[in-house]
Amino acid sequence: MIKKVIALSVLVLFAAAAPSFGEFRDNLDVPSQMSKLAASSPLLAVTRAGDRLVAAGQRGHILYSDDGGQTWVQATVPVSSDLTGVYFPTPKKGWAVGHDGIVLSSDNGGTSWTKQLDGRQANRLLMESLEHKSKERKASAPDANLLEESKRFVEQGPDKPFLDVWFSDEKNGYVVGAFNLIFKTTDGGKTWESWFDRTDNPSRMHLYAIRPAGDMLYIAGEGGMLLKLDSAKQRFDRLQSPYNGSFFGLVGKPGMVLAYGLRGNVFRSDNGGAIWQKVEVAVPAALVGGAVLRDGGIVLVSQSGQVLKSTDNGRSFRAVPVNRSMPLAAVVEAGSDKLLIVGLRGTRTIAANQP
Repeated sequence: MIKKVIALSVLVLFAAAAPSFGEFRDNLDVPSQMSKLAASSPLLAVTRAGDRLVAAGQRGHILYSDDGGQTWVQATVPVSSDLTGVYFPTPKKGWAVGHDGIVLSSDNGGTSWTKQLDGRQANRLLMESLEHKSKERKASAPDANLLEESKRFVEQGPDKPFLDVWFSDEKNGYVVGAFNLIFKTTDGGKTWESWFDRTDNPSRMHLYAIRPAGDMLYIAGEGGMLLKLDSAKQRFDRLQSPYNGSFFGLVGKPGMVLAYGLRGNVFRSDNGGAIWQKVEVAVPAALVGGAVLRDGGIVLVSQSGQVLKSTDNGRSFRAVPVNRSMPLAAVVEAGSDKLLIVGLRGTRTIAANQP
């Protein structure tokens, strides 16, 4: 929940202080407002689009920088829902996801965005998919339970967030979110297929992150959940978890994957998730963001503002000095020996070197 909590806490404070007048307009129907303060407002995700940096966060704010994070331009976004994840498989083509079941896409490196999917559509797609499969399989008990749950989603409306997004290329990708929401596209987001019944997640725990490690694809989630894609079966199977607290993120390289989350817990596997070893880090706070650097280094950031770096393939981490610390949500490489960190007070660049 950490990625949501940062945004939601700010929204609660804003709602309490702001006067209420006029008719209600759904965030899905209201474009994100331009703001001179967007680069210092809460941001929850950041990625690279080639040499460009793209960050996303509160009230539909998406910003891009072509000078390593020194200056920022706000993008045109058709919704004002809080955004929690952003990913570009190529310099031009990217996706962003967030609250209200929103999925946005960009064809121009993040300069402007269009809506591809929202919670209203996602709920209907989920229900229709399960109805069709239930009829094909003549309504087994598990199918019936899933179908009833999907109908509740439709009744509840677009209140469930997507929390992460990953694409292998311009056509093929996944979005994951709360209560086991997961959709796949094979045509660049023109159509989406529900994978609600293709995860070993009977308790419908939240799916916080999806990332590859070489040719293996993993999902991390609530309650220590770790899933791995079985390409032959076309479903995500559960791995034996080394921890029963939530994992908020994953970073991977060929032959190695790290899962990180609550209370500074980090676990490493070099055998496809069969066995996990605990990595000791001197951080008691939740680890909520991570990135693999071009030189092979790995960086993690915490909700309390710590930045950690590994130069030995994730076996150990040391602290990176940060002046004027702030609650963090994500990190990305910003250039030669520089990192861009984003969080509650926007963006900041820091040196990536070890002390």
